[in-house]
Amino acid sequence: MSVIQEFKDFAMRGNVVDLAVGVIMGAAFAPIVSTLVDNIIMPPIGYLMAGVDFSNLAVNMPTPTDPVAIKYGLFLNAIIKFLITAFAIFLLVKALNSMKKPAPAAADPAPTPSEVYLKEIRDLLAKR
Repeated sequence: MSVIQEFKDFAMRGNVVDLAVGVIMGAAFAPIVSTLVDNIIMPPIGYLMAGVDFSNLAVNMPTPTDPVAIKYGLFLNAIIKFLITAFAIFLLVKALNSMKKPAPAAADPAPTPSEVYLKEIRDLLAKR
């Protein structure tokens, strides 16, 4: 088997194609979540916290030349974006799982001949 044929077989597997679609959709979904968090969710939270803008929260460390800022507010924004993305993906997977048809219930197997004989013996003994 040639390398090209092996690569084609690998690339055409269902899991690889599903993963590629997931990565592309995730990349397209990221700006939507970013805009949602930055422009819709964080302003009311900042307002409720006395006008704090999370993206501007930082700790300044003095240095001899320029101060170094540790911008933990951007980190908080990133955590909120992650939680929203994870929740949206959870809802998507939950919806996809609910669309799957449940596996048909397995029929009860027929009793073995020895079970049939044992039941007959039990019934005969119960009649006595």
